[in-house]
Amino acid sequence: MKRTPSRTPLRRKPLVVLTAAATLLSLAAAGPAGAGGRSLADRMAEEVTGANAWNHLATLADLTAANGGHRVSGSPGYEASADYLTKTLKRAGYAVQRQQFSFPDYRIDAEAAAETAPQARTLHPQIARFSVSTPDAGLTATAAVPSGKDTGCTADDYAGTDVRGKIVLVRVGDCFITQKQLVAAAAGASAMLMNADSPNPDLNLRYRMVPPEDARIPTATLPRGEAEQLVADVAAGPVTLHVDLRGGGITTTTYNLIADTPTGRADNTVVMGAHLDSVDTAPGINDNGAAAAMLLETALRLAPHAAEVRNRVRFAWWAAEEKGLAGSQYYVDQLSTQQRGQTALYLNLEMIGSPNFARQVYNGQTATGPGPAGSDQISRLVNGFFADRKLPTVGLELDGRSDHSAFVNAGIAAGGVNAGADTIKSAEWVKLFGGTEGEMLDHCYHQACDTLANVNKTIFDQNGRSMAWAIGRFAVSTADVNGVG
Repeated sequence: MKRTPSRTPLRRKPLVVLTAAATLLSLAAAGPAGAGGRSLADRMAEEVTGANAWNHLATLADLTAANGGHRVSGSPGYEASADYLTKTLKRAGYAVQRQQFSFPDYRIDAEAAAETAPQARTLHPQIARFSVSTPDAGLTATAAVPSGKDTGCTADDYAGTDVRGKIVLVRVGDCFITQKQLVAAAAGASAMLMNADSPNPDLNLRYRMVPPEDARIPTATLPRGEAEQLVADVAAGPVTLHVDLRGGGITTTTYNLIADTPTGRADNTVVMGAHLDSVDTAPGINDNGAAAAMLLETALRLAPHAAEVRNRVRFAWWAAEEKGLAGSQYYVDQLSTQQRGQTALYLNLEMIGSPNFARQVYNGQTATGPGPAGSDQISRLVNGFFADRKLPTVGLELDGRSDHSAFVNAGIAAGGVNAGADTIKSAEWVKLFGGTEGEMLDHCYHQACDTLANVNKTIFDQNGRSMAWAIGRFAVSTADVNGVG
């Protein structure tokens, strides 16, 4: 799941009320009965299981571990995983297309830092993508903190404090990191280190400059524990830091994987997708190997039902989601106006096995209002699936953090499921879903511990079955989303 350029407080969405009407709606909309009098949707929900998808996930985990420990787009890990998906899909009868594209990327050459005085302490920074670099020998300077709010988003935060030539220590939040470093640079700072401000004091996250041309000074994040210790040291007296943060812009070529059902009308295509890539700091087994594996299992289970597929189903594994949603955006950009109109809807799977999960269903809303027409109906149907099984859900905004974003911006109805990333679990959510209050929904988000052991098999299975039900439902009819039978 893509990290936003700046971290702002994540608002918890209200509980979706699972009414009897929603339940009846899901049952009525499941489509005509097939073999044994049961709808394709219901059969898909039964045939697609977490246990079977786990076999694919374990293979992806092994391939990732054997090829550099991550699946960054263009890396050996991504290539090996894509090869496995391709071979498996072809054996099931799918023709697999590799949609190649290039995107602006960032090469990391060095990311090191240390407190050198009054005591020696090693720090563990992560340079922001598209950051300006320090000199080759690094940069040594005095540390400083804003005199006003510690997020450093405005010039007033530095009023009365001389930060010229110094390395400023700020906290993420309140504004984009690009703005923070523009403000710090205007105040004369030589570099900026940001407190990642996670409940886990050892967790760090990589951010990026948006737009890259606004980068002015070397910028990186530090784990909260290290950043808070530095601020305490500064409060006690002068602190000297040495930072070596270097990188440069490059162009990376990669590809999306696309597999279509051989049957179903192409002028009313249902797209279901998940990103295959990971960040460079993690094996990405929950983010987003779990969704990629479940998507594969869904495609395999739908293949024998081709005769019942009335609307073409397109399965897509996106590249470079973690590099700014580049793969899904490229796909949508390549669609003609006619092809966009012939895309009935998009279903997105993101981080579907989070260990401290919330059962989140995209709610058809964006930050500025309702999503594209039909998005709310997708939400009602998926919520109806869970309601039928007496499983509570909460809503999640169609935000800019995953691959649905390009579809929403193009006016295409979208929905899906997400078990959660860095949102903090509340007491209310513990009552609904169990788990641990005050911890992130995925404490291994973008961390090296995002391995197979990080995936909750229960929510992995439940989310997978919900999306299998939905694809079975929409493969037969999208009438209540776009009016097409």
